[in-house]
Amino acid sequence: MNIKSQKDFFSGLMFMVAGVAFAWGATGYTIGTGARMGPGYFPLALGILLAVLGGIITFKALVVETVDGDKIGKLAWKPLFFIIAANLVFGVMVGGLPSIHLPAMGLIAGIYALTFIASLAGDAFNAKETAVLATVLAAMSYVAFVLLLKLQFPVWPAFIVA
Repeated sequence: MNIKSQKDFFSGLMFMVAGVAFAWGATGYTIGTGARMGPGYFPLALGILLAVLGGIITFKALVVETVDGDKIGKLAWKPLFFIIAANLVFGVMVGGLPSIHLPAMGLIAGIYALTFIASLAGDAFNAKETAVLATVLAAMSYVAFVLLLKLQFPVWPAFIVA
């Protein structure tokens, strides 16, 4: 068996592993039926769909010839670091960190931090564009989650609200 596209082969394997993990994790919940879906129905269906998609991509990588074997390049450490850091900072900003007495800074500040940190992952950083993007994302998130869905979580830092 000869791998014709390394990128597709390993991407397909990653999709299959993630799909099987989600499907397996979903079996711990009530699945239900198509008419009365339980909490595990949707993750099970998505997990199976992701695993099947991964199988198709892996099969394609073994069958379809590519020009140079579609080799995997080196790992992009900078984008990986900044994207993971942005998500971690967002979680801490929205929920706070009680173990070190860090209060929740709220949704709006969290979205600004997320946007600015994640924008550092790219090759070029433009503060003006990033500020506009963060403002649009914060406004849309406020409308969607707070006004329309009426979710209860801190929107503003505690020291501003109190």
